[in-house]
Amino acid sequence: MSEPAAALERAPGLHVVEDGGPSELERIRARGRVRGLLPLLGPAFVACIAYVDPGNFATNISGGAKYGYTLLWVIVAANLMAMLIQNLTAKVGIATGRNLAELCREHLPRPVSAGLWVQAELIAMATDLAEFIGAAIALNLLFGVPLFASGLITAVVAFAILGLQRHGHRRFETAIIGFLAIILLGFLYDTLRIGFDAGPAARGFVPSFAGTDSVLLATGILGATVMPHVIYLHSALTQRRIPLRDAAERRRMLRYNRIDVSIAMGLAGLVNMAMLVIAASLFHGSGLGVESIEDAHAGFETLVGGGAALAFALALLASGLASSGVGTYAGQVVMQGFIARTIPIAVRRLVTMSPALIVLAVGVDPTRALVLSQVVLSFGIPFALIPLVLLTRRADIMGALVNRRVTTAVAAVVAGLITALNLFLVVRTIMG
Repeated sequence: MSEPAAALERAPGLHVVEDGGPSELERIRARGRVRGLLPLLGPAFVACIAYVDPGNFATNISGGAKYGYTLLWVIVAANLMAMLIQNLTAKVGIATGRNLAELCREHLPRPVSAGLWVQAELIAMATDLAEFIGAAIALNLLFGVPLFASGLITAVVAFAILGLQRHGHRRFETAIIGFLAIILLGFLYDTLRIGFDAGPAARGFVPSFAGTDSVLLATGILGATVMPHVIYLHSALTQRRIPLRDAAERRRMLRYNRIDVSIAMGLAGLVNMAMLVIAASLFHGSGLGVESIEDAHAGFETLVGGGAALAFALALLASGLASSGVGTYAGQVVMQGFIARTIPIAVRRLVTMSPALIVLAVGVDPTRALVLSQVVLSFGIPFALIPLVLLTRRADIMGALVNRRVTTAVAAVVAGLITALNLFLVVRTIMG
């Protein structure tokens, strides 16, 4: 093999198995078709929790209640974008043994890398705002716990969830998958109880808006679906997860990763669509004036019954607790990757959760804060997505798993669409 070819076969920083025995991947696959596949799944399920976090509840319910099925196409488009993005970021870890934040520090100019780190930390605060407020609302609805105290409880639980990583990544992933199952079952129950009109729902897949306010909400839905912090996180979840022998094993691992992403993001997309469809079917045109998550919970109880309201609140609680733990993990990855420093996790958590606790303490409308936090997140997407596209197109970084030209082109179009939608929102809001 020539030197250039060898350089492509071994990306920098990759953990490679050199002995002549069976590799770890071969030993895992020898367990059988199903038992050999399950250990390779998990990272995308952790990442997908961020796609069904409390911000999604706020934006999807608001979208369905105000505009019916009109914005259903936004959820579908955002979910397809999410599948592409998460495949790319997971590929970074598989190909290089490094995460995206580390690659930004190593390959981008220092001022650019520093700027990306600062905005990523601000995005982490917006993420915490959604997660803490969502879990606090759920605890308040279920047990009557005051919102501020509920936020503190959420912080404690998030630390406990994250602490599972000390016992191996599988325990942490299993806990997150358990929370995802609660969310899925909650919305499955409510969908079966409420139902929906298939005709109007099908028309919701045709792209359209209903004024500037609907564009603002669509941007919030996009921000709630394509999450900047898990663009960084997913690459950390796949880096050095399994030692890989050569480019052939990296390609094989990438195929398993696509299965992981397809299943996990597919489930997240179904949950998001169920949120909007349920809200459109139950609240749009009902005259109830659903302006908050609390209003939605009360509407479930009034129109469907206590069982539907309980399922909704439990799904919201599972979402808030799980996404809070995942968000803390993502914040650590961002800081360690960009500046090669770590701080005690308790200190970091105190800093990023402070805005959320202040919002809960001063009595700001929590649902409005949730929706606005998702709009802030949507503006952070290009700052994570553009470096991802630029770095994954470089053969000297990605080796044999460098993007194909069509992949880079599609990813560039996605980044452009997201950026254009945000600019359109700013212009229309200022002029309107």
